[in-house]
Amino acid sequence: MSIDNNLYEKSIKILTDLIAFKTISGQDNSNLIDYCENILNNIGIDAFKVYDDDKKRVNLFGTLKAKNQSTKKPIILSGHTDVVPVSKGWSTDPFVATIKNDKLYGRGSCDMKGFIACTLAYAPIFKESNLDRDLHFCYTFDEETACIGAPLLIEELKKRDIKNGICIIGEPTTMKIIDAHKGMNEYTVHFGGLAGHSSKPHLGVNAAEYATRYVGKLLEIREQLKKRVKENSIFDPPHSTLSIGGIKGGIAHNVIADKCSVEWETRPVVKEDGEFVTNEIDKYANEVLLPEMKKVFPDSYIKKETIGEVVGFNRLDESEACEFVSNITGDNSREVVSFGTEAGLFQELGISTVVCGPGSIEQAHKIDEFIELNEMKKCLKFLEGVKDKSVN
Repeated sequence: MSIDNNLYEKSIKILTDLIAFKTISGQDNSNLIDYCENILNNIGIDAFKVYDDDKKRVNLFGTLKAKNQSTKKPIILSGHTDVVPVSKGWSTDPFVATIKNDKLYGRGSCDMKGFIACTLAYAPIFKESNLDRDLHFCYTFDEETACIGAPLLIEELKKRDIKNGICIIGEPTTMKIIDAHKGMNEYTVHFGGLAGHSSKPHLGVNAAEYATRYVGKLLEIREQLKKRVKENSIFDPPHSTLSIGGIKGGIAHNVIADKCSVEWETRPVVKEDGEFVTNEIDKYANEVLLPEMKKVFPDSYIKKETIGEVVGFNRLDESEACEFVSNITGDNSREVVSFGTEAGLFQELGISTVVCGPGSIEQAHKIDEFIELNEMKKCLKFLEGVKDKSVN
């Protein structure tokens, strides 16, 4: 594969810098965004920011305007800047890029700072080209926590009337085309009861017990989801799923627990399955559990906190984005994945979207995460194809 060595080395340098920013989900990512913005600004690419309420986490959207007008749709190169937390057991410093055996190790190396590094390294070449379509650089925050950042950016794009184009989400797919995935809805439910001595359980309201009953209902609903499976489903498993992530509550064996929380998620194949789960569990909580709790202690509560509700990415019979990527890579295959991305958000906006990027999801979220260096070269080669299809 023929890629200019200076360009390749530049992409590795940028990836090394990006890994050094500890942009764990939920934490400040502004320093990394400033770094990306400086690269774009230094070559004359205008960019704007969209912040969260605390002004600490931020999305960046840069636009390189076409030098020559045409009817070609704009291209959006999109990646998330956050990474998952680090577990113990790494053989290297997770925030120091380390190259061994043609692999670059570091948290976020494949998911998905490798893609971002390639787009930033290639940006000057795009700038110097006679582009006949606009090219956008999109970097978001907190994708790993139910895509919290991207919806804020999407709202800003609507205001700026940026609703048309081809969006390439550079999640690690070993440069294969992904054209569908399930949705992902995450919730934390808080139970508040009345503490007391465990020898007289009838005088208290045991939040842990009600939380347990709530989980039991969720497991019943999970079985019902299996019966709602659509014919010819493209997913594995074919039906919508539901999983309990954790239960936390209580302080001692002999104390009635007055606080408990349940973390759970559902991954609907279709939006209607997500609505079915919500309706069933909310009805059970509000019409069965909560009245029982309030009989003993009127101030009892069940509060459902929505962490995020990410729309699914739907397979379409015709996809301009998939065709665009296929024409560059020569690969006409289409695959689905079990993990979620921001693709559905852009698709819902009316932008033709595809998921395709360097690295393998098999290395994501793991100890000693890495990206194969050849994947970086493949991505740079792909961006060369994007350029070739975006000039006169």
